[in-house]
Amino acid sequence: MKNVKTIEITVKGEKWDNALDKAYKKKNKEVKIEGFRKGMAPKEIYLKKMGIESLYMDAIDNVMDYAYAEALKEAKTTPVVEPTLDIKTINKDEVTFAFTIISKPEVKLGEYKNLGLKKETAKVTKEEIDAEIVKLKEQLAEIVPKESGKVEKGNTAVIDFEGFVDGKSLEGGKGENYPLEIGSNTFIPGFEDGLIGMEIGETKELNLKFPDNYVQDLKGKDVKFNITIREIKERIIPEVNEDFYKDLGFEDIKTEEEFNKEVKNVIKERKQAEIDDKFIEECLNAASNNMEVELNPEIIDDEVHRMIHQFEEQLKMQGIKLEDYSRITGMTHDKLHEQMEPEATKRVKYRYLLEAIADNEKIEFTDKEVEEKTKEMADNYGISPEELIKAYGSNDIVKYDMRMHKALEILKENN
Repeated sequence: MKNVKTIEITVKGEKWDNALDKAYKKKNKEVKIEGFRKGMAPKEIYLKKMGIESLYMDAIDNVMDYAYAEALKEAKTTPVVEPTLDIKTINKDEVTFAFTIISKPEVKLGEYKNLGLKKETAKVTKEEIDAEIVKLKEQLAEIVPKESGKVEKGNTAVIDFEGFVDGKSLEGGKGENYPLEIGSNTFIPGFEDGLIGMEIGETKELNLKFPDNYVQDLKGKDVKFNITIREIKERIIPEVNEDFYKDLGFEDIKTEEEFNKEVKNVIKERKQAEIDDKFIEECLNAASNNMEVELNPEIIDDEVHRMIHQFEEQLKMQGIKLEDYSRITGMTHDKLHEQMEPEATKRVKYRYLLEAIADNEKIEFTDKEVEEKTKEMADNYGISPEELIKAYGSNDIVKYDMRMHKALEILKENN
């Protein structure tokens, strides 16, 4: 591929001799040579005993940065993924590195304006408004104890329970003062239905069977539960009035008509945001299909690895390790890599598309504009501009993001 260069760099003479000498001083301190204390064996004795080959790996480390810098100078390009390295030759006189450097592939921008796409306008039906109001009422519903009566569907029964399988207490099958919403399908089939009609203080024995799709050692087995109702709670749905409006944060709304109008606006904004996201995706997809670019497998792999790292961080926030997730789901690293490849390919194509649009439209920002954007972003995060730049690495990242956002705006506005 045109964007792949293999550059050979040979290090020899004084620079290689110094690298070997530095390696000898390090290794000599680590090994014990008979007749000498560690670090005290003369170089010729060390080499006779251990061989010059024992110095090569450390010597390579000593000249690696120099060789890589020389390779970049000769390549006159910036790698987009970590270069691969091969040692072509190595001996007491020299070492030859072969760096394979992949730069950004050539992008031939196709048509990205007037693509014939149509963006919809969000519409809201009365049924959607009614359904949203029901959800809002559910959110503000109070759960209060029932003074009397029996367990009904939708109630929360506070229960003590213990399960038995084959006459033995079920591990993990015991609880006290456990709140269970009837109809939530939290427990195995038949359990929640078996509580309907029970009163506070009543004890009951339920004879059930674990479903066939349950865990291996319990599926299909008979199980007995001893259950006592400690408390029954019910949901009190609020009335639609001024207090209800205020509880939702609508301080200025006084009438049901005004409330319905506000709910309609909220739904419309949400639907329009979804439509806008879909339209952006359609623009990116259509314009990238008109673009010509040959993507190296290494570039896709690099993006996949970035995505896997992000996924791993998301799992950590939930207290889950990636290896535990893999064991539970059977999703191996290779399977996860394969699953993420299509999305990674799309992300890379979209990134190169927006970069090409930014170049074609000659999108640039002054240092002052970048500084103002940096301050705005820092304020949003509640940190100083200096802290933001430190986290980003440089102002260039902020400028890059600004160019990408502007390119995306141009793409949306011209379709």
